[in-house]
Amino acid sequence: MKLKPLAALLVVAGLFSVGIGIGRQHGFSLKSFFQADSKAPPHDFPVLDPSPPSKIRIPAIGVAAPVHGVGKDKDGTIATPSLNLRNEAGWYREGPTPGQFGPAVIVGHVDTKDKPAVFHRLKELTPGAKIEIVRRDRQVAVFEVNSVEQFNKDHVPVPRVYQDFSRPSLRLITCGGAWVGGETGYADNVIVFASLVSSHKA
Repeated sequence: MKLKPLAALLVVAGLFSVGIGIGRQHGFSLKSFFQADSKAPPHDFPVLDPSPPSKIRIPAIGVAAPVHGVGKDKDGTIATPSLNLRNEAGWYREGPTPGQFGPAVIVGHVDTKDKPAVFHRLKELTPGAKIEIVRRDRQVAVFEVNSVEQFNKDHVPVPRVYQDFSRPSLRLITCGGAWVGGETGYADNVIVFASLVSSHKA
């Protein structure tokens, strides 16, 4: 994938894949996007200890899927599950775990060449919908959708998506918009912004 200008750091890479197009030549690391500028602020909402996610449930759109960790592709983008795992989601393991301070990022395919995939109905979510993330420590982190937004891949709001450490939050990312083919695939990203509201034992 050819790198976009610095102003458009976050892109979706490849066919159906969700990525962060950050180039080494720009002089910063992908991991730095998930570091708070200062210590966590005082809070009156739940905060969980680190623990990787194992499942995601979104009752409003019928999602109940395994989650596994993903890293980076060779081009610096966030890797996505194999197309053979179209009904699984991928948590970016170099960022926060769901329930920690900061934005935990979970990506998934919208479709494959001939079938819908795990996040096919993501754009149908509305504010107030609940997202449950089952973690390996047997805690369930419950998030509430704040907004569902669609951005051209060249105009993703980087700080809002990846650098908000005001509270524990979640970002679900998939493809959307028109199919343009080539290295771009779909023209847009669909991004769900959600905040942690409660937790309970699995």
